[in-house]
Amino acid sequence: MTSVRNKFDYLIVGAGIVGLATAWRLRQKFPQAQIGIVEKETAVGRHQSSHNSGVIHAGVYYPPTSLKAQLCRAGVAATLMFCREHGIAARQCGKLIVATSDAEVGRLRELATRAADNRLQCEWLDAAELGRREAAIVGKAALLVRETGIADYPAVCETLRQLLIDSDAKMILGAAVESIHEASQSVTVTAGRHELETSRLIVCAGLQADRLAHLGGVKHDLVILPFRGDYYRLSATRNTLVRHLIYPVPDPRLPFLGVHLTLTTAGHLTLGPTAMLALARERYWKWAFDSRDALATLSHPGTWRLLARFPRAGALELAHALSRRLYLAAARRYCPQLTLNDLADRDCGVRAQAVNRRGEMLGDFVIEHTARSVHVLNAPSPAATAAFPIADSIVARLER
Repeated sequence: MTSVRNKFDYLIVGAGIVGLATAWRLRQKFPQAQIGIVEKETAVGRHQSSHNSGVIHAGVYYPPTSLKAQLCRAGVAATLMFCREHGIAARQCGKLIVATSDAEVGRLRELATRAADNRLQCEWLDAAELGRREAAIVGKAALLVRETGIADYPAVCETLRQLLIDSDAKMILGAAVESIHEASQSVTVTAGRHELETSRLIVCAGLQADRLAHLGGVKHDLVILPFRGDYYRLSATRNTLVRHLIYPVPDPRLPFLGVHLTLTTAGHLTLGPTAMLALARERYWKWAFDSRDALATLSHPGTWRLLARFPRAGALELAHALSRRLYLAAARRYCPQLTLNDLADRDCGVRAQAVNRRGEMLGDFVIEHTARSVHVLNAPSPAATAAFPIADSIVARLER
């Protein structure tokens, strides 16, 4: 097969929302630069960027000194601004985090303190006020986070793609990266029939981040574990059931937020997700299996240490995946009106979560670099919200 050789000042691997935002920030910073984006899929934003809840997270959950907290706060404003500038559906509808037990009320107070530390203006609601705000929701207390919103992230990705093409960036789709060779003056990337040479390489590979980092010579002990999240779109008769996003109080030991009710920019209401360890990174049907992905997951010692640390949580997520009734019961704790008949169309996403050999889930964004490359190794939620600030951080690293 004939090879096609291209030279760039900056080459981005991965056309998800983080990779596209990075390419766009580079174009804004360096209008004359030769910029390329290479992506193994035939369209942009095919994985986590389009298989998510569409939430603009305000940053209530994250330690104030973490990258997640800092970049999420900046990301709310940046996401809303981009959507307004380009006519993309987005709005701040607010979120209610609902406590349904005394133990959860205690954890909710801790969240309220963290929200204040993150400079969020939240409102504490007692049970009566919660009922006045949302007639279908019950609980002992709730925390109203007004800054939380929703956005059409696939439309953000498509708009970024068009902006980049219009600014003469080169988009190479359908080309999976096979090798990365970094020399003193450049980096050479082989992707399908393309041989790409670049002064600087930025890898935003999402569910493939650990593999691309190894190809690029980044030493790490991480594996990307795929966690499958099943959602249900509720029947159309329930579209006006709530006015806010409705979340349970999360387990502080886990990076997952529990089964929640989410409004969408299309006017629907969804319920989900589960968070079950999957055996395929980029396949979206129930019980999907990929031998390479399964081997990577099951052969890594961190997987088994993680499962040993949280056996009850793992069993519960498996039960939710197997039983619609148990899945529904998790939501009925705060929304007792819901019935099995309300669970209509089913969809799913896969979250990329980096885990080290000790079985610890990395809670923060992780960005590593070599002399000429930057690798985004861990960028789970709220990466979509924080995509533009993550991009700004990468550009700053490149400048240094």
